[in-house]
Amino acid sequence: MLVDVPLAHLDRPFDYLIPERLSESAVPGCRVRVRFAGQLTGGYLLDRAAVSEHPGRLAALERVVSPEPVLTPEIAALAREVADRYAGTMADVLRLAIPPRHAAAEAAARPGPGTGPGTPGAGPVRLAPLARREAGPWGRYPAGPAFLAALAGGRAPRAVWTALPGQEWPEEIARAAGTAAATGRGALIVVPDARDLGLVDAALARVLGPGRHACLAAGLGPAERYRRWLAVARGEVRVAAGTRAAMFAPVAGLGLVVLWDDGDDLHAEPRAPYPHAREVLALRAHRARAAALIGGFARTAEATSLVASGWAHAVTAARPVVRRFAPDVRATGDDSELARDEAARSARMPSLALRTARAALARGPVLVQVPRRGYLTAVACERCRAAARCAECGGPLAVEASDAPARCRWCGRSDAEWRCPACGHGRVRAVVAGSRRTAEELARAFPGTRVVVSGGTATIGSVPAEPALVVATPGAEPLADGGYAAAVLLDGWVLLGRPSLAAAQEALRRWMNAAALVAPGSAGGTVILVAEASLPVSQALIRWDPVTHAERELAEREALGFPPAVRMAAMTGPAEAVAGFLAETTLPPAAELIGTVPAETGGAAEAGQDRVRALIRIPRSGGLGLAAALRAAQAARTARKETGQVRVQLDPAELI
Repeated sequence: MLVDVPLAHLDRPFDYLIPERLSESAVPGCRVRVRFAGQLTGGYLLDRAAVSEHPGRLAALERVVSPEPVLTPEIAALAREVADRYAGTMADVLRLAIPPRHAAAEAAARPGPGTGPGTPGAGPVRLAPLARREAGPWGRYPAGPAFLAALAGGRAPRAVWTALPGQEWPEEIARAAGTAAATGRGALIVVPDARDLGLVDAALARVLGPGRHACLAAGLGPAERYRRWLAVARGEVRVAAGTRAAMFAPVAGLGLVVLWDDGDDLHAEPRAPYPHAREVLALRAHRARAAALIGGFARTAEATSLVASGWAHAVTAARPVVRRFAPDVRATGDDSELARDEAARSARMPSLALRTARAALARGPVLVQVPRRGYLTAVACERCRAAARCAECGGPLAVEASDAPARCRWCGRSDAEWRCPACGHGRVRAVVAGSRRTAEELARAFPGTRVVVSGGTATIGSVPAEPALVVATPGAEPLADGGYAAAVLLDGWVLLGRPSLAAAQEALRRWMNAAALVAPGSAGGTVILVAEASLPVSQALIRWDPVTHAERELAEREALGFPPAVRMAAMTGPAEAVAGFLAETTLPPAAELIGTVPAETGGAAEAGQDRVRALIRIPRSGGLGLAAALRAAQAARTARKETGQVRVQLDPAELI
């Protein structure tokens, strides 16, 4: 029995006696209620045995919540491995893996076929093996048909796929899933957000037919999501697609896992034990001997390390094909533009961007990507340029509208009487302009042109193929019929200046995702990058060569000893608690402790708290040993009921 208790020292199975009245309904994998430490607690029945190794008296099972076997042996083993890899508990992993029960959905009759896209139907998929037909868009890649042929032959190819720009990628994913399904195996597809899921949903419906796959997303509501999850668990559908939580979906006979845009931070689980979808799906592919497809327009250092290690093969298009589908990309800071416009390096909207947008509006919509939403997201003293901060909590000030006073982004306090503590001046200037301020500026620069803003809760799905300026934040760019006529990528310094190990990699990913929505260069599609042209990341976009940039990024991290070349653990919490945790931990010989420094605060609630962070680095071969040592230290602390919570995170997304 696995009891739902997240304490590290209790992370193990417990034996319970099954009363005769519950013998029929108490099946392995079902939800149960038991008495634990005097309290009624939930849990899962892992297995049944005739005898117990426990020498004492066994408590009896209180009741079976539902005889539905929601915890399959595969997911139970996977949850144990994920917990061990990330120094967490199996109970925490299962909270991520199994959705809350919805009794009405569980009791409802199983749905019939033909219920529409994204809703499961009955019966296995019946398709002619797709590899025998046209490879479709996979034919654009030299290794694409071979990948499909390996899937059709029942083998388990593993590929890191650099997708060509355009909107063919959902069709390519659907064809790969359909090829696996045609052999009687299951397929699991994980994408970053609901918009991507909608594209994949439509493509799967076209390839598989309606009702032959299930889409899992939080926006469905608890009843519908649980109903679809049950259809996957019961084997009614063999193809499932969803956002991050779907990485644990219990697909029967798993033959293919797909992850799209693995660099998106939405794939990193923000709850303990903080697993990443890429690592979980790689574990599932290894355990199930299934094929794996990790794709995106850009390439991450982590995916490149899978290719470098031989775990996966690269699937890329030949350079002539890339040039045929990619838009023309220019940077405003190149030598020719500087000779023409001396302000090209410092202007937020250089003349090249304005000229390109004006010319492209005659052909269709123009996309303007802005890294930040809002109005003025960062302001400074107009006279001395010192950053404007809240007098109450020290948080950064922002301006929400042209006539609004500065407001703290942490505590929300409005400060109409703000004065600079350094020089006494009382006016602020913009440091970082958001999407709404950008839209306001563009409306003045292009009178009579429709300006559309997409971002945050006001994200737009698509725009028609007519002249308009579309201002969007990264990830919220609407699709345009036939592609955008042009795109302007503003404020490159904001993305490149982030205090993050992956700043350049993330900037390139966001730029390429936006540029991929633009029409090919042969059709007049143009992208203007407002950034220094000589930077390697800018050159990678100009040449549309994310692979070389990712290989360089990986080589630099290997030289510096950063992930993915090594595994790292971060311990964050009160200074006294972190010090005690480190003293409790018996580190492997190869582990290296990298200091203890003050932890950055993320808001007013943490301001002034004495919080620190310590990092531990170890070669990848010692990662499981480090995780075991950290779990043991956490178990000792929870057993003694130590005060002060220490967050342990393996391979954190942000190191610096």
